[in-house]
Amino acid sequence: MSITKTTSRDKVPFGQKIAFGVGMLANQMFPAILGIFMVVLVEDLGFPGWMWSLVYFFPRIFDAITDPIMGYISDNTKSKWGRRRQYVFIGAIMMGIAYIFMWQLFKENSLQFNFWYFFLWSIVFYLGLTFFSVPYVAMGYEMSDDFHERTNIMAVAQWIGQWAWVIAPLFWIIMYDPEWFPSAEVAVRELAIWVAIPCAICAMVPAIFIKSKSTLNEDYEPLNFATIGRSLKNIFLSFIQAFKIKEFRKLCAATFLVFNAFNTVASLTFFVIVYKLFNGDAGASGIWVSLFGALGALGTTFIVIPVVTWMSKVIGKKKAFLVSQGISVIGYIMLWFLFVPGKPWLYIIALPFFSFGIGGLFTIMMSMTADVIDIDELNSGLRREGIFGAIYWWMVKVGFAIAGALSGVIIAIVGFNPDLATTDQQSAVDGLHAFFCFFPMAGTLLAMYVMRNYDVTEKRSNEIRKELDKRRAEL
Repeated sequence: MSITKTTSRDKVPFGQKIAFGVGMLANQMFPAILGIFMVVLVEDLGFPGWMWSLVYFFPRIFDAITDPIMGYISDNTKSKWGRRRQYVFIGAIMMGIAYIFMWQLFKENSLQFNFWYFFLWSIVFYLGLTFFSVPYVAMGYEMSDDFHERTNIMAVAQWIGQWAWVIAPLFWIIMYDPEWFPSAEVAVRELAIWVAIPCAICAMVPAIFIKSKSTLNEDYEPLNFATIGRSLKNIFLSFIQAFKIKEFRKLCAATFLVFNAFNTVASLTFFVIVYKLFNGDAGASGIWVSLFGALGALGTTFIVIPVVTWMSKVIGKKKAFLVSQGISVIGYIMLWFLFVPGKPWLYIIALPFFSFGIGGLFTIMMSMTADVIDIDELNSGLRREGIFGAIYWWMVKVGFAIAGALSGVIIAIVGFNPDLATTDQQSAVDGLHAFFCFFPMAGTLLAMYVMRNYDVTEKRSNEIRKELDKRRAEL
């Protein structure tokens, strides 16, 4: 491989940022709705905790294995369409089709049949997600060389993507309202279609509208079966080289801790609200499950992302990360005291604080990753956005798989049974509530410790950019 020749770009047209952001809406809507639909597996189709853990864990591990391979392929693709667009388009179609089929589950079928049917279609869906997400994320890293413009790009994308988390909780209301559907099992079969088609279209938008130059004449590694052994070796070496950069290790570790500690308990939201606040009566919970997610996402959209973007320009990206995560710790503590049976409105007070954790995470971290990719180019002479994006999201997805499995383990540890009322299992419900508040808080505090001495400042980043521009001018 040789260096991909690019020129410094300061400002990215707003239309291009929007196109990238529409892809982020699909990238977040699919998993947002998936997390809600997953409750149906336990609540309506009778999946035990160990099945819940397996359908969370193994498809995501498969996804994590294929991501680095896709990153390498994307980085070395010679095409008149560039390195990324064709894969984003194909992945969008695969995700849409698989998402529809994976939720065509019927209660009258055996538990074993439903398990294997869902499991296998999940594999297909996550393969499509790999085709889409790895080159899509790399597109974002390539859009600008400017330290602050990178944050602006990610802020726009995250702002648009956050609407997935505003919309998704509304599905709680629809799924369990008998005026809409006779059962949640029927609901997911039909709603999957209405989710998959518009999300697939949104996922195609970056492939259609984001500009990219032809790479037909680039000196990339050949991609064919004859060189597959060497390619796999290069993928492994790329992993090693990436993790030699201490700043990148910190970004991966901190994201792993914050995002996956949060996701370990996120799937328990329904159970905690219904059983802690409404004695296990899902009907009585009304809109409160939906409001938890929707209000949190609205807070992220209109408060967290603008504030974090502003902070990153004023006090730097690292300090903005530490402050935003510190605010989220306050939110987790507040949730412990504000989940009061019969007074669900109290938890709303904690949501603006709570939302700073996940809301600020990817706006900052994806911008930081783009800065680290410049360090890699300085060290290696290569532009490997695909590999770095794949490795970063590999950490996220492996952790997400572990988080999904842990949520099932937590259910088993506390002895929670969705068929019992709160009065019959008060200690189990209190245990879920404790995990819900303090497990992600612990992950956040560890992430803050990891990032305490991260040192890619604006000054250092600009010095690296000048050196890279100088090298390119000499070629």
